[in-house]
Amino acid sequence: MRIILFLCISVLVLNCEDKQSKKKTNTNVMETKDSLVKIVPKDTVQDAKGEFPVLDDKNAIPFFAEYDKKNKENKVRIFTDFGDVDILLYNDTKYHRSNFIYLTKRHYFDGTQFYRVIKNYIVQAGNSDDEKIAQKRFEIGKYLLPTDTKKGYTHHRGVISMPSSDIDNPYKLASPYEFFIVLQKGGADFLDGEYTIFGEVTKGMEVLDKIAAVDTDSSDWPLKNIYIRKVEIIE
Repeated sequence: MRIILFLCISVLVLNCEDKQSKKKTNTNVMETKDSLVKIVPKDTVQDAKGEFPVLDDKNAIPFFAEYDKKNKENKVRIFTDFGDVDILLYNDTKYHRSNFIYLTKRHYFDGTQFYRVIKNYIVQAGNSDDEKIAQKRFEIGKYLLPTDTKKGYTHHRGVISMPSSDIDNPYKLASPYEFFIVLQKGGADFLDGEYTIFGEVTKGMEVLDKIAAVDTDSSDWPLKNIYIRKVEIIE
C-alpha cells in the first residue's frame, strides 16, 4: 500500500512540475507578484560578505545616486529560453537605469521567470516562486524606487517599464526587481504617467512575441516555465 501511495505522489509531482497555481491578477494594471516571494528570516540575510549594503527605502536613493556616477553601462542582453533580447537603458532615468545595472551585476535576474505574459500586450518578468530568488532579494534589500514619468517617453511597442508594487503603495512607487515590456502594436499610451519607462528593446522583439504567445493559466502565467537564464552587460 505504501509503495502504491509513493508512486501516485511521484506521478502527481512530475505532472505538476511546470505548472503554477491558479493565481488571479488584474490584467489591466501592472502590479508585481510580491506575494510570490516567501519571507526569509532576517538572520539568514547576508550582504555579500560586506561588499554591498543591504538596501532599504532610506538608503536606496543615495546609493543609486552615487552608483550612477561610477557605473555608466546602459546596454544589456537578456538570455531566454526562446532567444536573446537586447535592451538600451535610458541615461536620464538614472535611478532606474543604475538599479537595473546593479541587479545585473549582482546576477539577480539569472533564474527569474517571465511570470505574466499576454499576447499582443505585454510580457512581465523578474520574479519567481523559487526560494532562491526570494533569498537573493533579501540579500540585496527591500526598497522601492520613485516614479519618473516626466521625461517625455510613452509606452510604445518595445519599451521596458517598471511596474509598481501592490503592497501598501498608494503612490505607485516602482518595484525595482521586476519589469514589463510592451508588445502591443500602436503602443499602450494609457499606461503613461503611471509607470516609469527606462529603456527600450533594440533587438529581439520577435523573441518576446513568441514568449507572449505561449499557453497560460488564468493568471497569465505560462503553463511551462519560461526562464531568464542570465542577463549580461554588453556595453
